[in-house]
Amino acid sequence: MSIEITRPGKSSLMVDSPVMPAAGIVGFGDRYKDLIKLEKLGALVTNPVTYQPWQPAAGTRIVPLDAGVLVHTGLPNPGLSKVIAKHRALWEALPIPVIVHIAATAPDHVRKCASRIDAEPAIEAMELGLPDDLTWQDAENFVRGAVNNTEKPVLVRLPLYAPLEVALAAADAGAGALVIAAPPRGTARDPLTGRLVSGRIYGPLVKPLALRLVGQFAARLETPIIGAGGIHSQQDARDYLEAGARAVQVDAVTWVQPKMLEYIARDLGGLVITRRAGALGDEWHPGMGETERKAREAAARTQAEASTPPAEENP
Repeated sequence: MSIEITRPGKSSLMVDSPVMPAAGIVGFGDRYKDLIKLEKLGALVTNPVTYQPWQPAAGTRIVPLDAGVLVHTGLPNPGLSKVIAKHRALWEALPIPVIVHIAATAPDHVRKCASRIDAEPAIEAMELGLPDDLTWQDAENFVRGAVNNTEKPVLVRLPLYAPLEVALAAADAGAGALVIAAPPRGTARDPLTGRLVSGRIYGPLVKPLALRLVGQFAARLETPIIGAGGIHSQQDARDYLEAGARAVQVDAVTWVQPKMLEYIARDLGGLVITRRAGALGDEWHPGMGETERKAREAAARTQAEASTPPAEENP
């Protein structure tokens, strides 16, 4: 059954599973195609792209935290035109929609990106990532510039601490859906260099913060909401749907357990539909479905092989 995750209209975005990777998690679809069955996802959201090339950040890129990780990349990319030229063939072959994430750097660049995406058949939607420190006027300007230059749906990813007035401005400007939210920014000391490093924070503790916002905004806005942040299990994703999200984006767990993204997509996409007889309500996921059964069996075999002592050679 298809799910409409953007506002109704001739260019609304339909998906078979309400689960997709968050921007910056699986590259442009090429890096994880042998690790994840991409066709089980609802859509592919690409790495952030800018109109002109951006260079990688200097210095430390990753700082481990007690309950997550801080990432500072600088959003390196060769620019939208080169990204499309390199990945067009792959995107055309994918059986799921491709959503290109555009980092909102300047209003004119956003308008040019939207026009370029509008002319590209391999791309079905645009996701606009708004800067962290912006006013509602800035949000309206960015979103309206994108919406007025493409007939394709424009999803708008909000900063985690964006006030309601920014969300309202984005919705009024024509956002097809609101993604709540981008990973929060933070600062941590790099244990290797001893320097303080700023970047985006990924980890389970992000979920309660974003989940609260999803519930608040879903109660106030008619624009569809896509929940994002701290999703590490099927139940995490279901919590977002219960709070009012129409779909979810999965982030950092994919880096350590690539298959988890696929398992969550299968689960919420209706491909996991059975439960052990007599199971209690909180036992819905254990033992549930062919996908998770095979995953546990494979893990059990690996553990058994690791714990089996090597056979002694005959003298």
